[in-house]
Amino acid sequence: METIRLYEQDLINAVCLHIAQKKSLAPQDVEVELMYDDDYGFSAEVHTMGRKQVLIEANLIEALRFYLGTETDIDPMSAGLSLLLDDEAGIVVDVTQRHSSRM
Repeated sequence: METIRLYEQDLINAVCLHIAQKKSLAPQDVEVELMYDDDYGFSAEVHTMGRKQVLIEANLIEALRFYLGTETDIDPMSAGLSLLLDDEAGIVVDVTQRHSSRM
């Protein structure tokens, strides 16, 4: 098993691409602010077309799986995803590949 690390910008890109696809928008029309709270965990505030939407951790995982499936060669359904709070890098994602790549 190999683990790669995605950083905040990768997570923001994943959310932008996923929300843009769901709402038929351009990714640059989506604004994302990542958040972490000791009580509620990881979340994101998303702004599109003058509206605000709050995504919980499960939504972030869904966006990451979409991103892995469309932008990488990693099988999104077999990858283990762990959101972590890093003192220096901020919010990061460890992606553990259970299989080396798609066939």
